[in-house]
Amino acid sequence: MHRKTLEQLDYYRIREEISGFAVSEEGKAAILKREPLTQEKNEEINSLKRLSSQWQKAIQSKNPLKLQSWGPVAPFIKLLQADGTTLEQEQLYFLWQFATSALDLYSSIKTCSSELSLKNLLDLAESLPYSSLEQTVSTISRIIDKDGNLKDLPILREIRAKIASINNEIKVALKKYTSDASLNNVLESNLPAFRADRQVLAVKAGQKNRISGIVHEVSSSGQTLFIEPEEVVRKNNELLQEEARLAQETRKIFKETTALLHPLYDDLKDALKNMTLFDSCYAAARWGSEHLCNYALHCERGNSKDDDKSENEEARPPLLLQARHPLLGDKAVPIDIKWLPGKRILIITGPNTGGKTVTLKTFALLAMLNQSGFPIPAADGTRLPLFNAIFADIGDDQSIDNSLSTFSAHMKNIAAAVKHADENSLVLLDEFGGGTDPQEGGAIAMACLDSLIAKKAFVLVTTHHGSLKNYGYTTPSCINASAEFDANSLSPTYHIVMGVPGESHALDIARRSGLPTSIVTKAKSYITNQQADVSVLIKGLTQKHAELDRREKEFADKENRQSEKILKLEQKDLKLRQKENELKERESRSESRFLRETRKNLENLVRELREGEITREKTLKMRKFINDLTEDVEEQEVELEAEKERLEEEEKELSARIEEETKIAENGMKISRASDARTVSNKKTKKKLSNKEALASAKATYTDEEVFNLAPRPKNMPKPKFEFCEGAEVLVGKTRSRGTLLHEEKKGLWTVQLGSIRMNIKQKDMELIAPASFATADYSVELNKEEGNGSPVFELRLLGMREEEAIKSLQKQLDLCAMTNFKSFSVIHGKGNGILQQAVQDYLSNYPGVKSFYYARPEDGGFGKTYVELN
Repeated sequence: MHRKTLEQLDYYRIREEISGFAVSEEGKAAILKREPLTQEKNEEINSLKRLSSQWQKAIQSKNPLKLQSWGPVAPFIKLLQADGTTLEQEQLYFLWQFATSALDLYSSIKTCSSELSLKNLLDLAESLPYSSLEQTVSTISRIIDKDGNLKDLPILREIRAKIASINNEIKVALKKYTSDASLNNVLESNLPAFRADRQVLAVKAGQKNRISGIVHEVSSSGQTLFIEPEEVVRKNNELLQEEARLAQETRKIFKETTALLHPLYDDLKDALKNMTLFDSCYAAARWGSEHLCNYALHCERGNSKDDDKSENEEARPPLLLQARHPLLGDKAVPIDIKWLPGKRILIITGPNTGGKTVTLKTFALLAMLNQSGFPIPAADGTRLPLFNAIFADIGDDQSIDNSLSTFSAHMKNIAAAVKHADENSLVLLDEFGGGTDPQEGGAIAMACLDSLIAKKAFVLVTTHHGSLKNYGYTTPSCINASAEFDANSLSPTYHIVMGVPGESHALDIARRSGLPTSIVTKAKSYITNQQADVSVLIKGLTQKHAELDRREKEFADKENRQSEKILKLEQKDLKLRQKENELKERESRSESRFLRETRKNLENLVRELREGEITREKTLKMRKFINDLTEDVEEQEVELEAEKERLEEEEKELSARIEEETKIAENGMKISRASDARTVSNKKTKKKLSNKEALASAKATYTDEEVFNLAPRPKNMPKPKFEFCEGAEVLVGKTRSRGTLLHEEKKGLWTVQLGSIRMNIKQKDMELIAPASFATADYSVELNKEEGNGSPVFELRLLGMREEEAIKSLQKQLDLCAMTNFKSFSVIHGKGNGILQQAVQDYLSNYPGVKSFYYARPEDGGFGKTYVELN
């Protein structure tokens, strides 16, 4: 990537900002060296993003995971490679901090990895040389404490004690002189002074013969001599010897400790490499959390050598959701940019200061951050391509030294882009075609775009040229967009509207900027009627697009809310049915126990009657037994009746709510239904109808089967039967209980499996749920794990698998379903501790191709089994 272009995009400013979140000098340096990677390094990009995203998950968890800082280790760790080298105290302390941080990180990740699913972080942590790190901490901890101070070792303690004793003797010797009253006229001060690290006395020059010793210094005035008394000279000499001995012993300890660390050099070097990677990804995650970032999905890009990739590109065009330029902070207005399949040229028009250039820079900057493995300030679901090169013409590069005009400088940049760009290149052209005659500039711009389209380059253009707006409409590879402008406040809103070009609003902005009204009025008179009509057309298109976007958003919100409500009601219904089954089982056990006890008591009474005479006492006992039995039976019947009534009330209430929510959801899907109905009407009548007219016409004229069979469906998808047949799923009666058709008893009468019950139900009282795709209703097939198997299964069994293995199997099943247009299957994950159950639910919630999923009925597996329906 060209350094100047990255500077124009503020990439290096963002990179430096991210590096400030690192906890070590090594981590900071690694980030400052990171550059955007190309398509060939796709796996490395994904690896960096996986590590950072898992760090972000750990940081935002209930018990945030932190990385402990350490001092700079890289500058001196190479010293361990050579024998005989010695690390200083501060260097040993920094090495201890580094090893301690690595061990703490390993322990923390291992503890919370199972709960947070931090597989990549755990794999990297397990590659740390744990035993060598422990040995490093243990070795250094023998001589240095946690604050970095040298410990009070026996040999050092002895020397320090002697030094303290000598210092005390020197203090006593000097005190003899300073406390002697007869020497008051001899000394300039009663406090000792220091000269050349020795304690001396300040003596008046005229009284120097009163104290014998060594003169170390004479004051500038010559009136004071600094004398070290003879007695103190000997003590200071001893002190210097002991201090030299202390330094020698300390040096020896550091050398011996360093020698113990020499064999660990290779492991510590590898550990530093991994910890640097940990820190750089940790910094990216912390920056991403602070700026509410997400990680972009990969946008498959076309390749002329690979037809499959070209099709994939059309299915997954680039998508920017709620994107913000990170340097704008709270002032940034989130923008959405939605490309259509096959569109590679985006032409953005609109007023000055409307956000066109910021939009262009935002897209390019986020693409470069994504290719560096960094999170981007955009909503989840954003997709970005990978580029091998980026060319930009942004701003004014006019040069006096090189005799380049504004237009010449632009042409130099554009010529480089046209010459070197290819299908893996991103080209940014700001104010394209400006700086010269509008007609000639527009013609050159369109010719350059033709060349870039032929090269299949990805191009973002900002311009004011009307000819380029028309070019965007008439060229299949292009799409227009505009920077929105509020006509009431005469100010830009900084929102990007896709699909329509924008007006420059030069006259409005000029008037607001203070240009006299008479001049603005005169300028308006020069605008032709044709241009005015185009302006009105653009305004109308802009309003329609805004209304469509608003309605689309409202519909999506309503659909999501209804789906959540229906899911909650289904879960409540499931729990109610489970409770009902539990009550039935409890009732059955209670009845069995009651019958056993009654039978036993009755047999005892009969035996007593047979063995002896029938006495009054036995007769009374028999009557009491019969009365008690009657009372027990009546009491149980009352309790069971009350429980049944309560369950019936709950079931009625739940059925009413489900029916109400279902009606709301069905109303919300009228738009989709109308689209299918319009297809039917158009095919039948050969007449174009609106959604509303088509829906009314189709309901009145055609059957559901005709609508279903004639509605659009994916390419090569077989047309399934939409009829009552064996294995079809149906809703029965007003309660809309889910059942499966077993066989037809006679015309219009079917045997239906409702949970564990079989009933004969009339066809008119049932409603088909979905087209029956199978001949039978019960499938139990294991997923074939052999390589090369390209068929999905009807029932995916995950029992006994670990979470990672289970999710991998589920992902493979979903991929196979997408390739073969397989629309529904079930997943058996069991209940257990709920780990597999939750993992499956989480994965399905985030998988874009899943239409809906729900738990099975209690008799069919309940919370241990999930049904999945795909788009």
